[in-house]
Amino acid sequence: MITLPKLNFAELEKKLTSFLVSEIGKTGLKKAVVGLSGGLDSALVAALAARALGKENVTGILMPYKTSSAKSIEDALKVVENTGINSLKIEISAVVDTFAANNMTNPDFSRKGRLGNIMARTRMITLFDFSAANGAIVLGTGNKSEIELGYFTMFGDGASAINPIGSLYKTDIFEFARFLGLPASVIEKAPSADLFEGQTDEGEIGYSYIQMDPVIHAVSDLCMSEEEIICEGFDEKLVRFVNKRINSMKYKRKVPIIAII
Repeated sequence: MITLPKLNFAELEKKLTSFLVSEIGKTGLKKAVVGLSGGLDSALVAALAARALGKENVTGILMPYKTSSAKSIEDALKVVENTGINSLKIEISAVVDTFAANNMTNPDFSRKGRLGNIMARTRMITLFDFSAANGAIVLGTGNKSEIELGYFTMFGDGASAINPIGSLYKTDIFEFARFLGLPASVIEKAPSADLFEGQTDEGEIGYSYIQMDPVIHAVSDLCMSEEEIICEGFDEKLVRFVNKRINSMKYKRKVPIIAII
């Protein structure tokens, strides 16, 4: 059976903090900003940034929408307390609702995905504006599982200047977070972008990360065919779903394709 490679989390911590120090140093900046959703990925990035730059040089911004869960805000504040970083809370409801109310291309926002994309992009505008005002690099919080599946909003939560966890599968992030001593409530909660009430990543996708990650690894890292992976004992429907999703979402993982003349 295909499994994810075993990681040495002590070595991983050193490697990723060194990565942040090196890459941020190249920009000439000394501070970082990260969007704190109350979820595990942003908590992990905040913890790594605090270790790399010093907690006084990292700011976590909470950006709730009116339908955001109060528990998400509570968990985000636990991360602030746990890491010791600076924090700021900026409500995005007015901006999101104004855009939605004035959208003339198609005023029907009944599809939650459209409104969620506006939320994600509004949050990234907020982070990059803070970056411009305070000389703080914007850190990404997307993990490898999400990136490979295209489970992010282009120019929204998929946008950043530097991403320290983009090569880590979600399954590994749970274990890494435990190693770093992040709050249990953040680690144990169902992964969610908190775009609308009751929304969870795995509920929307249809499979758990524990199910998907070995298959993503087989497709993306081991370059195995669907038939080879199925022969290893994986569910055929799962394998074909993951492979199709990875291939159909390639455009989201690339910079805009520019014609060569």
